[in-house]
Amino acid sequence: MGSDAAMDAIPDTIPATMKAIDPEAPGGPEVLVSVNRPVPVPAAGEVLVRVAAAGVNRPEIMQRQGRYPPPPGASLILGMELSGIVVALGDGVEREALGQPVCALVTAGSYAQYAVAPWGQCLPVPAALSMVEAAAMPETLFTVWTNLFERAFVGAGDSVLIHGGTSGIGTMGVALCGLFGVTAIVTAGSDEKCAAARALGAAHAINYRTQDFVAEVKAATGGKGVTAVLDMVGGDYVPRNLQCLADDGRHVSIAVQGGAHATIPLFEVMRRRLTLTGSTLRPRDTAFKTLVADELARTVWPHVEAGRLKPVIDKVFALADAADAHRRMEAGEHVGKIVLRVE
Repeated sequence: MGSDAAMDAIPDTIPATMKAIDPEAPGGPEVLVSVNRPVPVPAAGEVLVRVAAAGVNRPEIMQRQGRYPPPPGASLILGMELSGIVVALGDGVEREALGQPVCALVTAGSYAQYAVAPWGQCLPVPAALSMVEAAAMPETLFTVWTNLFERAFVGAGDSVLIHGGTSGIGTMGVALCGLFGVTAIVTAGSDEKCAAARALGAAHAINYRTQDFVAEVKAATGGKGVTAVLDMVGGDYVPRNLQCLADDGRHVSIAVQGGAHATIPLFEVMRRRLTLTGSTLRPRDTAFKTLVADELARTVWPHVEAGRLKPVIDKVFALADAADAHRRMEAGEHVGKIVLRVE
């Protein structure tokens, strides 16, 4: 942590303690209660943000359940993305940052009135975004961009299959595909969700409960298959996903909600020159995430500033109602992002 002497701050605005969601033990949503915690001090290269809003993400549910511990040294306070105002600076951060509205990807700590963020992982909040919308951007934007546009290197004229088409990841994927000339085919769990996905810009939406998504993807692509699959299911979806790929297609795994192991038809991979890859974002270091933020600032943020890219907001809860926010995500009825507003 940086020293108080080395820290620039907006005078007389930073209390010693804050409200935060920091469960004492794993459990159900009921463990998410507001407690008092010390306000963190930004280390070198970090800023202290007075949090306006925090996005809710599935890894936070897994962490609350005790199935996804934070990386070593990270805060135990939940939350991986935020928006707010920079109110204090650690060593090495330009003084112009003070007072700026930002949104940021963080390793932990955003379910709180104050949180620290690496300055390199912050993006400016333009007039086109509300603070609630800004808080719902970083985690899905970093994830979709690094996996679909970098690891699978899709571009204009390509087509992709995105599972969980009405999730935060899915809705951001559809939006980015629309901006960059990529055809998005999605799966969702009900006819209503499929209709919502199409309304948001998906070219095709497949009800995985009532339709065979492999056959539907083949039909939608004239038998050719898609350029890439963005998969958060894993398990027995993986060999089916490979059947959806065109020759030279790329399969990108970002979660394993349906199982961490899969049986792969290797000769099919060889014969059709398929690529299987994947990544996890949270454990990556600040240097990598800063590079991603810089690339997003150049390639995507102009669309955000112009009002062409916004997150889909499902529902907003108060920080003290974080338990209800988690219940909504676990119920699986949401379309887009669930956000906590921090008073």
